[in-house]
Amino acid sequence: MPEPEPNPFGESDAEVAPWLALAVEAAGVGVFDWDLSTGELRWDDRLLALFGRDRSTFAGTIKDFNSYVHPDDRDRVARALATAIESLGEYEAEYRIILPSGRARWIRASGRALPGPDGTAARVVGAAIDSGTGTDADARAFKVLEAMPTAFFALNRDWRFTYVNPVAQRLLGGVSADPVGHVIWELFPEAVGTDFETNYRRAAETHEPVSFEAYYPPPLDDWYEIRAWPTPDGLSVYFLDITERRAAQEALERHARRSTMLAAVTGALTDTMDPETGVGRLASLLVPELADWCIVTTVDGPRGAVTRRQLRDIGAWHVDPDQQEHVDRYANLRIRALRDDAFLFRALQATEPIIIERDATEAISAVLEPGEARDLYRRLAPESAVVVPLRGQGQTNGLLTLFRSAERIPFVRDDLDLLLDVGGRAGLALGNARAFTEQRDLAEGLQRSLLTDPPEPDHLHVVVRYEPAADVAQVGGDWYDSFLQAGGAINVVIGDVVGHDTAAAAAMGQVRSLLRGIAMTTDEGPADVLSRTDAVIGGLRVDTTASVVMARFEQTPQEKAEGVTRMRWSNAGHPPPLVAVARDGDGVVDPVDVTDRLAPADVEVRELWGHDTNLLLGLFPDVDRTESVITLPRGATVLLYTDGLVERRGEGLVDGIARLAGVLAELTAEGVELDRACDEVLRRMLPGRPEDDVALVAVRLHREDRPRPAEAGPAHPA
Repeated sequence: MPEPEPNPFGESDAEVAPWLALAVEAAGVGVFDWDLSTGELRWDDRLLALFGRDRSTFAGTIKDFNSYVHPDDRDRVARALATAIESLGEYEAEYRIILPSGRARWIRASGRALPGPDGTAARVVGAAIDSGTGTDADARAFKVLEAMPTAFFALNRDWRFTYVNPVAQRLLGGVSADPVGHVIWELFPEAVGTDFETNYRRAAETHEPVSFEAYYPPPLDDWYEIRAWPTPDGLSVYFLDITERRAAQEALERHARRSTMLAAVTGALTDTMDPETGVGRLASLLVPELADWCIVTTVDGPRGAVTRRQLRDIGAWHVDPDQQEHVDRYANLRIRALRDDAFLFRALQATEPIIIERDATEAISAVLEPGEARDLYRRLAPESAVVVPLRGQGQTNGLLTLFRSAERIPFVRDDLDLLLDVGGRAGLALGNARAFTEQRDLAEGLQRSLLTDPPEPDHLHVVVRYEPAADVAQVGGDWYDSFLQAGGAINVVIGDVVGHDTAAAAAMGQVRSLLRGIAMTTDEGPADVLSRTDAVIGGLRVDTTASVVMARFEQTPQEKAEGVTRMRWSNAGHPPPLVAVARDGDGVVDPVDVTDRLAPADVEVRELWGHDTNLLLGLFPDVDRTESVITLPRGATVLLYTDGLVERRGEGLVDGIARLAGVLAELTAEGVELDRACDEVLRRMLPGRPEDDVALVAVRLHREDRPRPAEAGPAHPA
């Protein structure tokens, strides 16, 4: 029987048996044994030769071994050894060594950690060979992977990590000190069933690269951009931590969403003349972006202790059209059904939103009286809710109530910040509208208090109108008047004090009263009355100017028999009156008698400029004022108006008067009675938001050979 070969380290045959197995398995490569308790590292002759060393130069320590390893590979080899020791597992590494000649050689090593009596690692044994892959190109590629600033790892076909570069090691450090040798699905169980597994397996099966973005939960808690491509050995993966980029992108998207929402809200509030209508539209703007359904409420009347009677739900919207009917019905019922401790009432006293993060169905049901409203609400079944005060001018002008279902997360801080901004804009719009309305109503009330109802003697029908400007600041100087003088003549006056404010309204009251008083006490004609008024304005130092037309309707017994009336008028710098006369084949037609519609061409409309248009009142007290006279047939219509009716941007006064004449001709031809005709004149002539106030007086001379028409109402001689 032949003698056994001496073992590499001089041990007995029993001790060397594992090494013989390893040597066979490794096809004669060098072997090593590292005693962890003593620190001794033993190499056989083949391994020494592989490293270019001999027993005289090798001290047998791990420090010696590390000094032979290429500096760029030392940390990676150390991590592989530490992982094997810690896990009592396999050790595998491919690395470069520096030979005494200075040349590099690639080594492939494998082994395992063996336990001692206490169950912890006592030895690491293994073998190593010249891998034969250590070309300069390989070295450069490896160096690139180690030095690259982005993460890279490789998986074999069994989904085990075979390489992890330093950046990947750092990023994945929250899961494992060294992933090499571990199965990815075991080391990262949260990746199973996600985009990570789906895309990795698809790349391996289709042999096509994939790229995607995905979030991995704690302990990593980061977003990654991943690119994976198949290789003959498995899968190579490049990934980049894009958490900061995603956060910036999400912040940009939030800002864009906020800007878009606020632009839509601003548009809704400004695209209508009625801010309440604009605020009511908010429900449809906020759903589904911020809620599944929403109700908008306004607060009417004076502030202070607001009662439920002051609350009105003016808008409601649901993301599901099938639920819209239920939301509308609930909005109609809920205010009356709410108890005094309801969240809606609490929000009236708050400046911040009132939030119900969960169980909103139960929470709000508890403050609803039993009945249809509560049943509807429970059917809508929200999970979270928020009530946002619409604040403006230091008070709550309305409320937004938004609801989310259980499928959506509760309202977060970003949502509330956006809703506060929306609420601020809506509340300011409502507050401004309310202040505007109150001021306009006050000014208009003052204006109207100075404008009295006209007398309507005999067969004259007098209709007056006053239309304030859309802008409250424009209320002021326009006025009309109509009165009987002592001699029985009826006078109509139209005037416009220069200026558009409450001071102009006050000056208008003075001029109107002076003119009326002078006319009543003197019984003089229009020119003389205007002259006296001019003189009094100068003598009393009334600091104002005004344009006026005063017209006096007179009739002698002979003129009455002939069915005509004289109109004497004087114009102090004012647009001319218009007179319309309709004629058919039989002569002048009273609009009351129009049965078959006439054509506008059958109506003659004249502009009564007169002999001279004198200066405005208040400029020169001693100016000579003139009168003009026209004889009007019964059936004629006379229209006096202020310039706000015929002036608009981009159109001259002459064109505006011509347009008014056309409207008057149409209405006369249609036989429209005088009250409705005045309304139609305003509707057809004025823009949606008139920039100036308007006054007008219309006089229709009905025939006297028959009773006063019913449309003219009863006669009021004084």
